[in-house]
Amino acid sequence: MWPGVSPLLFPIVGWARNGEIRVDGRSYPMGVHGFAAGEVFEVASTTADEVRFELCDNARTRAQYPFGFRLSMTYRVLQNGIAMEVRITNSDIRPMPYACGLHPGFCWPLSGQDRAGHLVHFAREETPEVPEIAPGGLFSDRRRSVPMERGVLQLTDELLAREALCFLDARSSSVVFEAPDGSKLTVDAQGFRHWALWSRPPAPFLCIEAWTGHGDPEHFSDDLSRKPSMILLAPGETGVHKAAFTFCPGKG
Repeated sequence: MWPGVSPLLFPIVGWARNGEIRVDGRSYPMGVHGFAAGEVFEVASTTADEVRFELCDNARTRAQYPFGFRLSMTYRVLQNGIAMEVRITNSDIRPMPYACGLHPGFCWPLSGQDRAGHLVHFAREETPEVPEIAPGGLFSDRRRSVPMERGVLQLTDELLAREALCFLDARSSSVVFEAPDGSKLTVDAQGFRHWALWSRPPAPFLCIEAWTGHGDPEHFSDDLSRKPSMILLAPGETGVHKAAFTFCPGKG
């Protein structure tokens, strides 16, 4: 099984080479997907249908990531789903590299008792191949094909048994997870470049992840600011990333 629920990925997405990042010639320990999921956020504001949580840099974060920042997460209840907004502000005096990602897990089967027949439909056609993941979670230059036709990917345990399926520089800003009875879970994302699908077959869940960045390339050993897909915020600048998750029941 997977002990997570819906962790926030920050300040990196994926694995760092040798479990560390490099900033200005120094190395800092960094676990998979960064540290935000293990930190305690403060409740910054609440309304009848919305809550905002906030995390600022502290001694623990600076020991891993030597930048001043403010990270806020806002959740808003919709009629048939939930909306999220991530805001990341550079409160340092120098440019700050970061990546962030969403990692929610959804029931698979989405409805009914059978996992067979579920699919993921991308809003636009995507290249039917994904990077092979090298030891240590690093991204290799090698690619493997996936059985996608016209943006539709049929889900099977075998497809997801090896590793996450990472669709880099995707054209689609939304994907739909659909069950045979027509039940649909739609994920709309703004400000994210990549999609990833991950599971631990036969565990009954599918993670549909929107990322701004990804794991270290296999031979990358440079400064974090020069890692592919990192966002570089100027001092005082804020990056904004949004997503909405909506559910429509089927005939069942």
